[in-house]
Amino acid sequence: MVEKIITLENISLLDFLGVENQNISELSNHFPSSKIISRGNEIRIKGQSKEIIRINDILNSLLNHYHKFGKVTKDNVKSYLERDTLDDLFANENVLIYGTRGFIIKPKTTNQKKLVEAVAKNDLVFALGPSGTGKTYVSVAMAVKALKNKEVKKIIITRPAVEAGENLGFLPGDLKEKIDPYLRPVYDALDDMIPFEKLKYYQENRIIEIAPLAYMRGRTLNDAFILLDEAQNTSPMQIKMFLTRMGPNSKVIINGDLSQIDLPQHTRSGLKEAVKILKEVKGISFINFTSNDVIRHKIVKDIIDAYQSAIVKKEKEDKA
Repeated sequence: MVEKIITLENISLLDFLGVENQNISELSNHFPSSKIISRGNEIRIKGQSKEIIRINDILNSLLNHYHKFGKVTKDNVKSYLERDTLDDLFANENVLIYGTRGFIIKPKTTNQKKLVEAVAKNDLVFALGPSGTGKTYVSVAMAVKALKNKEVKKIIITRPAVEAGENLGFLPGDLKEKIDPYLRPVYDALDDMIPFEKLKYYQENRIIEIAPLAYMRGRTLNDAFILLDEAQNTSPMQIKMFLTRMGPNSKVIINGDLSQIDLPQHTRSGLKEAVKILKEVKGISFINFTSNDVIRHKIVKDIIDAYQSAIVKKEKEDKA
């Protein structure tokens, strides 16, 4: 038996637990093999690890519901319980997954939809374009969906250990610890999609791996959803090594922005070379994002366009 304690802070217990704890009673009835006890501002859960993770997921969703609407009803609890058990949770083709805060995660732009469709039809997809277009976020969502649907057994997310104006050598820790801060967007996406306890369980059991690209050498990645982020900073040798790790029943997405290459001067980008070499290979799809796909602050689109215009102008001057 495993025990999990959830402390309720800054919450009206009556509005969250219901009259005479009816909301907790409804949850308990759904999980008869576990014990769910509410005492004061604590909820104690005792049971098997997998079931505790499910209960914790639902409680997190209910907490998010409370913070949004100020109250949780018995019908709300039933709704989240039904959502947890429905086999057709992803029946709506536009919905990728439901986030930990109860919101729907789905493609929001034309090219995001194209990316989802391309991954469904191909085992290797390149997603190219500027930052802020949701390439990484949508890719992580598809990986989480595939894992939840048991289409793959694990998720592997990696990126090259290339400095983007910062010096990795002065950071403490080993290579993985040095590069973890650069993978913050990936961690943020996973936090939106998988409750903390479940994410911790997945990482401890190597169901979800987040590691530098150098750690991929010598491996064969079977039954996995694999995401290579910031691929513009790979060398030709690195990206070839990564591509040849792909095993049976695996999906691979390679994300990159060819306008933000942080490699030393005169060093070729492996992504740029791979796009040229592989463009005619069947079974590989290329999705090109543009500033029109940017879903951050509206000025970001104008910034990207301004920089792109400057690059085009410089190229013309260099040729003159």
